[in-house]
Order: sequence, then structure tokens, then C-alpha cells
Amino acid sequence: MKLNLKKPIVFFDLETTGIQIASDRIVEISILKISPNGNKESHTWRVNPEMEIPKESSDIHGITNEDVVTEPTFTELAPKVSKLIEGCDLAGFNSNRFDIPLLAEEMLRAKVNFDMLDRKAIDVQVIFHKKEQRTLGAGYQFYCGKDLENAHSAEADTLATFEILEAQLEKYDDVENDVDFLSTYSSHQKRADFAGFILFNDNDKETFSFGKYRGKTVEEVLRANPGYYSWMQNADFPLYTKRVLTGIKENMTVKKESTLEDLKNKFNKKV
Repeated sequence: MKLNLKKPIVFFDLETTGIQIASDRIVEISILKISPNGNKESHTWRVNPEMEIPKESSDIHGITNEDVVTEPTFTELAPKVSKLIEGCDLAGFNSNRFDIPLLAEEMLRAKVNFDMLDRKAIDVQVIFHKKEQRTLGAGYQFYCGKDLENAHSAEADTLATFEILEAQLEKYDDVENDVDFLSTYSSHQKRADFAGFILFNDNDKETFSFGKYRGKTVEEVLRANPGYYSWMQNADFPLYTKRVLTGIKENMTVKKESTLEDLKNKFNKKV
């Protein structure tokens, strides 16, 4: 079944030095861009992570330090990647929890702006797990009847993810061929940041999802404990999480100043 698209969508996959969003780096990125008219454009780059690739990571994806020593850094690739995905929705396999947050970190580290304000995100793994509870290779066999060759190659994983989503749309009548539906369906919780440290509650207020303030709104925590902001800014949290936290804090200041101005105007009217 052909995807019903209102704007281009980018399927992508990352191979990395590890699984820590804030500290690990990309060693390979593959992008498959699908336009509403069905045209496809694909690109794959090896990336010099500017750090050692641990052997346990190389054992998974097969990319060694020697393979990337002469490749461009992500800082060099970032403008090209940003241009390619500009105006596109994003899709991947476990992308909401890993690939999108890590891509955001690399973009911000390279001083290239990245956000999801006008994008939808589809995580094919979430749809798969809600329906079948399997891995990417098993999913490829289940939905497409094929063995996944070169698993943990970013290019092979990206193409397989795209084919699985098309097959899912064919198989499940209740999974709508609509990016808005797929984005909502493939999300576990509504996140304010990519990594899920700050979530939206039922009242659409930002809340912490971890630690001693788990479940409490960010605003009430920052009012009661202003130093928590500084602690998070200096701790090993993702850059995008810190940016979201700063935005909430700045918005609190604006609301406070607005309230004070309203009170001042009311007082002046009475006088």
C-alpha cells in the first residue's frame, strides 16, 4: 500500500558508538526520503564520531575506528542532513526513543537548529510491538516474507523499516494510512523533549518523568526549588532536554512579569 502523504517523510536509521543519548555519537546515517508523489531519494554516510568506537558496538554494526577515520564528522555533514530533512516528517524503528533524540543532540552540538514543532514522528517499532511483539528482523520476515540481510547496516535497516510500514498498512484495517494517525499511534506518551525526561500530563502541563520530582510539573518544581534548574543544566542530560527546560523557565518569567504588570495597571486605575 502506498503511503498517503501530505508532505515528504524521511525514514532514517543511525549506527552509533553506543546507546547513551547525551554522550554517544553517530558513525553511520542512512536516509530514505519519500515524496507525496512516490519519488524516493536515498543517502548513506559513514561518519567520523571523533571518539573511540567500543568493540562491543563494532561487533553489532560492523563499523570500526579504521572504517571512519577519513570520513566527515557530523558537524561537517549536519547542514546537508538538515537541508535534506527540512519540511519533512520523520520515521524509523525505535526512532522516538533513540534515533530522533540522538540526531537532535548531534544537530545541536553542530550548532544546527533542530526541532519537531512542524513535524510528525512515526515509530514503526511501536506499531509492531503493539501488534506483534517482535524484533526488526522478525518483523521483516513476518510482514514482508523476507530475511533481513545485513542487519545493523543503517541502509538495510532503513529500507526494511519503510517496507514494514507499507506492509502494516496493508495488514491492519484499524491502522490508518495517515501521518497524523500513525504519529499518534506510534507514540507511548506525549513528550516535551525527545528523550522523555519531560512529559506532558493530562492537563498538557510539562512534568518530570524521573527522580524525586517524578510526576510533578516543571513549573511547581522550579518555583519550590530554583536550584534544580542549574543542577539539570550542569548534569549529563541531553542538550535538547536542557533547551526545553530553559524555554519553560523563560516562559515562567514572562508570565510572572505579565501578572505583575496587570496588577500594577489595576492599582493605577483604582488610584
